This record gives sequence, C-alpha cells and structure tokens, in this order.
Amino acid sequence: MGKLDGKIALITGGSDGIGLATAQRFIAEGAEHVFITGRRQQALDDAVKKIGVKNVTAVQGDTSNMADLDKLFNVIQKEKGRLDIIFANAATCTFAPLGTITEKHFDDTFNVNVKGVLFTVQNALPLLVDGGSIILNASTSSIQGDPALSVYCATKAAVRSFARCWTVDLKERKIRVNTLSPGAIDTPLLRSLGTSEEENKMFMASWQAATPMNRIGTPDEIAKVVVFLASDDSSYVTGIELFVDGGLAQI
Repeated sequence: MGKLDGKIALITGGSDGIGLATAQRFIAEGAEHVFITGRRQQALDDAVKKIGVKNVTAVQGDTSNMADLDKLFNVIQKEKGRLDIIFANAATCTFAPLGTITEKHFDDTFNVNVKGVLFTVQNALPLLVDGGSIILNASTSSIQGDPALSVYCATKAAVRSFARCWTVDLKERKIRVNTLSPGAIDTPLLRSLGTSEEENKMFMASWQAATPMNRIGTPDEIAKVVVFLASDDSSYVTGIELFVDGGLAQI
C-alpha cells in the first residue's frame, strides 16, 4: 500500500529538479496518474523517460499563459476527469538589485511565480475533488531578505499569503492548502543563477556555509515532504508554511 494509492496529481514545473523528483516519488507511492508541465518539450520528454512508467502525462505549456492552462486542464479532464493533488511548483528566479530592476524583470517573475500559481489553482478547482490537497512551493525567501532578489522574495511572500487565504476559501470543501518552503536545493535552477560556473560554485559554497546542516539539500528530500502534505499523513495540517531548509532560515 502506497501513501498515494489511486490519487491523480498535477505537478507544474515537473521536467527537472524538485518537480521531477516529486513525480517520481508520487509514482513510487502508488499514484494512479501524474500530470507534469514544463515550458520545454524536450525536457518534458526526457523527464517522462526518467520516470519510466506509462501513468505519466507531460503537457507542454507556460503556467502564466491562460491558453496553455486551458489546454492543460482539457487534457486532464479528457484523460482522468479529476484531480486529488495539485503541486504548484513552477517558478523562475533571476538576480536584480534595487536600482536595476526593469519592468520586464518584474513582469516575468510575477507572471510565473504569482499569476501562474493563482490561475493554476483557480482553473483546477472544477476538477479538484473535495478533500483534495494543494501544495504551493514557496521558498525561505518568503521570510528572508535576500540581496538582489527583492522581486523574487516578494513573489514567494505572495505565495505564502495565497495559502492562508485559500485555506479559508476552500474549507467548506475540506481542501487542504499548505506552503512548502525549501532552502538551498541542488537543482538546475539553483545552479544557473550565476553568470559563470565559478560564480555558481561560489553561490553554492555560500549557501552551504549558511545552512546549519552544512550541506545543500536534494530534490528528493523535498519530494518526500510533498508526499507527506499530499497524503493522509497530514490530514490535520492546513494553512501552514513548512520549511525544508536544513535550518537555513530558522537559526
């Protein structure tokens, strides 16, 4: 018996990193079917091969694009007709110190990290069963001030606020909404923040040094916590922000 036996799940940003690791965990825990999204078709195709089972559907699209979301939910409606779990994981992050922030940087970051999360969840509601679970992927940046990341931090604070409000909005349907806030996790996104390989190594070393556990986390360590929040193991948990950060934002 798996913790997610018979469940239908949607994972946005599922082609690599945390999203891919979570899809693999969901399948291992008995999920009946997992839908994953991503903007790059080749990355999605590679993800499906890595997962290696037939009960995964990859739908290419941008969560901040309403037409792409319509396409996604049409596919889910046609193939399965319901959702039990939503993991709103898709996100973007780039540096921009105050004084250099452009309108494009602001729009690009908020469109994916805030607009995309909002309309992914809202458009999924007709398919989401009563008693379902919604997990929003935020960050330790929701409560910290990170240099040159003020726009990104603001988006993650907004995601945290969504979880609080939607917990109340959806309580009559017994849908639980929780926020997951990872620390420094070894993902392609984290390793791409610098402008050079040397700068990326410097960033990784600084995050490791700032983490009380003295290491960078793995995507699978986050995926295990997503399984907890998606399953009946967390049946009395809603509205929280669960930090999975090796102590980075706690000490």
